Amino acid sequence: MSSLLDIHGHVAPVRTSEEVQDVLPEAKALPPRIAGDKNLMRVLNESALDSSDVVSASSLDLPAIMTSERMRRRSDISRIRPLDSPPAVEPETIELPVIKEHIQGSSTAVRVPDISFREDGLAIPAGRQAGDPEIAPSFPSSLAPSVLLAEDETSSMAPAISASQKAVHRRKSLVHFLALCWCVSCMGWNDGTTGPMLPRIQEHYHIGFAVVSLLFVFNTIGFISGAFANIYLTDRFGMGKVLIMGAICQIAAYAILSSGGPFPLMCAAFVSIGFGLSLQNAHANGFVASLKRHSHTKMGFLHGSYGLGALLSPLVATQFAKSSTHWHFHYFISAGLYIFNLFLQWAVFRGRPQQEILEEEGESGATENAVDSNKYKQVLGLKEVHMLSMFSLIYVGVEVTMGGWSVTYILERRNGNSSTGYIASGFFGGLMLGRILLMWLNKKIGERLALFLYALLAIFIEVTVWVVPSLIENAIAVSFVGLLLGPMYPILMNHSTTILPRWLLTACMGYIAAVGLAGSAILPFVTGVLASKFGIASLQPFVVSMMSTLIVIWAIIPRARFVPT
Repeated sequence: MSSLLDIHGHVAPVRTSEEVQDVLPEAKALPPRIAGDKNLMRVLNESALDSSDVVSASSLDLPAIMTSERMRRRSDISRIRPLDSPPAVEPETIELPVIKEHIQGSSTAVRVPDISFREDGLAIPAGRQAGDPEIAPSFPSSLAPSVLLAEDETSSMAPAISASQKAVHRRKSLVHFLALCWCVSCMGWNDGTTGPMLPRIQEHYHIGFAVVSLLFVFNTIGFISGAFANIYLTDRFGMGKVLIMGAICQIAAYAILSSGGPFPLMCAAFVSIGFGLSLQNAHANGFVASLKRHSHTKMGFLHGSYGLGALLSPLVATQFAKSSTHWHFHYFISAGLYIFNLFLQWAVFRGRPQQEILEEEGESGATENAVDSNKYKQVLGLKEVHMLSMFSLIYVGVEVTMGGWSVTYILERRNGNSSTGYIASGFFGGLMLGRILLMWLNKKIGERLALFLYALLAIFIEVTVWVVPSLIENAIAVSFVGLLLGPMYPILMNHSTTILPRWLLTACMGYIAAVGLAGSAILPFVTGVLASKFGIASLQPFVVSMMSTLIVIWAIIPRARFVPT
């Protein structure tokens, strides 16, 4: 047997005709399945196989591994490039992600086999042997190998978050949210105080309805100035520091009110209250609206906390209002609550901007100063902002008018006593329950339709307060009106996130909330002017007309649509 060099440079034996004749009997003794394969027989006769392989084979049985080895060598020989061909370029190895599942439509899902990847980038279907490279992954006929993954798996190239990190994000998110709920509950405490205190303030300073309504006018000045200052202050200092500024304004105002000074000094304190409330309300609403997880639910609980503060405040204020000499001591309690609020906001947010706080709890969004152009012009140039602001103005005005002047109405028209102040607690208690208990109905029938339903029912019940001369019926009816009015403000804030640009959301929220707080001063002031001229009986027709206006404005506000982020 002679030898020659093969294409790999190795010495390969060359069989003589006599050696081939020696192999043929063994081939004839092969099993029928193998012997009938002409191609295999030709390989046995013609291929340059090592003689040791043939000698080791039994004349009665050819092992399957030997057959597989010969076929592999034949396949390798067919892929050998000529010696004079240019060197092959190494293919680029691309590691593909693990394909888990592809969902088509909303109701049908196509399962794609799990595929793992070797270090050389070769895909191996799960459940098959990794040592067989000739078995390629199979895909459904409707899918290409490059299956489009779910959006939530490919929208962000950030590394996967561990379970422990998710738990940290949830804990921080809860702490941030509870801090804002406390801040908003202090706002409710402030608004719930005014109603029971109005009769005592009138008696102490010997003033009428029109003059005492100046408190609401000066409150409006603070709200509006805070709305415009909020845009600049937010870009300059960030959310955390602006919340601290608002709390400081509140503490200074309550320190003035607790002294029981002259009426002009009380008016100046209400300017500071309005300014501080405007800053805090804007950022509380803007932050929750910017969340991508459970923002609608959290918005309901956020404003439910407002109702909780407004529920508790009249219970305390009524006790102080009974005293003709120490009624202003109630504002010491208010100052103490805001001192605690000051330390709480600093401990939780540390004066940081909103974007940094969102990232701490695993959220992301547009930065507070993402747009360098004039934000005032951008906010005021959106017609949707003005529609939402008008709704907010009338709604918050009706809310505070009901909570403030209803006590005076019951005292004069239904012959109430000093305990009538608790009716304000019933109204704000209904407000709180409505914002929490009716969330399921909002989701079931849709928030837009739900608001129309609540407004119509609230008008019907308010008419009964107007025409039914019963103190008990009026007190119960006022509570149910609060229940129906409660969900309207969270619905408004949720809807604003669907029609306003994300990068202007905090600025727009500040403007809408500030105009709404201005309504909490304007409408009660108008009510006082009407009461001084026509009597307190004018309260009910005025409130019913304002509720009807809410329906008209809500009908012309644009529906939800896609907004850029």
